[in-house]
Amino acid sequence: MMCPTLLQFILPYFTLALSLAVYFPPNSETKTQRNKEMENATVISGDKPTVMVTNDDGIEGPGLLALVQVLVSTHRYNVLVCAPDSEKSAVSHCITWRHPIAAKKVHIDGATAYAVSGSPADCASLGVSKTLFPTIPDLVISGINMGSNCGYHIVYSGTVAGAREAFFNGVPAISISYDWVGGKSNINDFTIAAEACLPIINGVLVELRNKTYPQTYFLNVDLPCDVANHKGYKLTKQGKSIIKMGWRQVTSDSEGGKMLSTMVNSIASAEIATSTTPAENTYFAREVVLPMTDGRRMYLAMSEHEVVMMVAILVLVAVVAKKIVRREMMVRGAQADEDDNDHRFLQEGYITVTPLGAISNAEIECQTYLKEWLPTVVERPSPSAL
Repeated sequence: MMCPTLLQFILPYFTLALSLAVYFPPNSETKTQRNKEMENATVISGDKPTVMVTNDDGIEGPGLLALVQVLVSTHRYNVLVCAPDSEKSAVSHCITWRHPIAAKKVHIDGATAYAVSGSPADCASLGVSKTLFPTIPDLVISGINMGSNCGYHIVYSGTVAGAREAFFNGVPAISISYDWVGGKSNINDFTIAAEACLPIINGVLVELRNKTYPQTYFLNVDLPCDVANHKGYKLTKQGKSIIKMGWRQVTSDSEGGKMLSTMVNSIASAEIATSTTPAENTYFAREVVLPMTDGRRMYLAMSEHEVVMMVAILVLVAVVAKKIVRREMMVRGAQADEDDNDHRFLQEGYITVTPLGAISNAEIECQTYLKEWLPTVVERPSPSAL
């Protein structure tokens, strides 16, 4: 048993040592804090991972600048930027083949940045090639796009193509889009969107560091319009939503502005040049098509009071029908969230996370049909069978 005199002698020094350990922990953080942050995927220990950012709205796009600013402000990443020198919305996965592209170094605080005279796919390919930058980035992020990229619109998207091209080259990638709505959204929403994506970005980098991240897909992330009040993160599948587009004849190549990535026509734009093409050319411009159904004709003919009453009735019917369907599905043992597509949950206010591959395979029903159909085509003796 320790003698009381010795205990009285040691106790003040023990107390002092304990105080120093509390106020001056090693590396300014306790082991418990480090473990907790690692578990929450909010810190990457060791050397900083390198993240490269690209987009299709151009290197001066507000979404890209907000994302870079948020990444730089965390002091956790080496940030590279390789993005188009002008807007390249809806160019899909086109690449430049027949002529060289130019890369010009530009200033973005905290990042090494180049503006490139190519497509988003060109930028992603160049950025991970070790030709422009000395190292291959650990992660490529394409975005943040002004406008959502769900359903069939993923095919058109230059933003998604930037991530897909990195995936083609064996580099993990994420495409990010914000559901911009005119009159509701503002530039500050891009910063909120970027911050909301940090858990996903950090989570991917932690798994990559631990060599536990499956690299058989890339991620497509969409953030809702009211991103500040989002409902959480939802794993979804690519749906089949699409905005129908048509054509209308115009008098010149500058009439009607251009179609933005938000599927809205920009009437006035400084980028539109005066036509220099021959006058005998016929011009056509894309536009969003709203089908003139019987219901739409009736709506256009209704008074304001009738519209309000009709909307109220439709909402009531929808609520009742939803409850009935949900009850039936529960009775049959089915899940109520069977339709887990990206666009649906984005409109409900979730941040959707959709894994994508290099290609989209046809549905199984098509394979079954074609397996029987193809042999009969080969066996046809002549065109007379038509």
